[in-house]
Amino acid sequence: MEVILLEKVANLGNLGDRVTIKSGYGRNYLVPYGKAVAATANKIAEFELRRAELEKAAAEKLSAAQARANELSKLQIVIAHKAGDEGKLFGSVGTQNIADAIVEAGGAVEKHQVRLPQGVIRQIGEYPIDIMLHTDVVVTMPIKIVAEA
Repeated sequence: MEVILLEKVANLGNLGDRVTIKSGYGRNYLVPYGKAVAATANKIAEFELRRAELEKAAAEKLSAAQARANELSKLQIVIAHKAGDEGKLFGSVGTQNIADAIVEAGGAVEKHQVRLPQGVIRQIGEYPIDIMLHTDVVVTMPIKIVAEA
């Protein structure tokens, strides 16, 4: 299936690129979420008419993501969790816990935007986490895990 991308898609292409993908990926994800349209003659002509509008919207999304990145980089996140004497956590700290802590600290982030490069956190300490706000904007911020008092 050949599609025209209506926005930048990670590991696939930029706005306006014509790419060949598996039909299920296009039918189940890209087209329903408005990220792409089928590359027919009518849709290509329609896309060319809307190209400037789509590029402007993409630039606005990018600048909004960069502004959010600046706000998030200023936050200090500390998560208190139950832990044993040796510093091992009872359970683990995952993406939902981190997203909740960031929202509580005044940031705006969702669970699916939090990336844990080393997997879930199971020990007390400081860990770098990635927040993917946009395909081009990834914020790496430290998260400190402490034992609950």
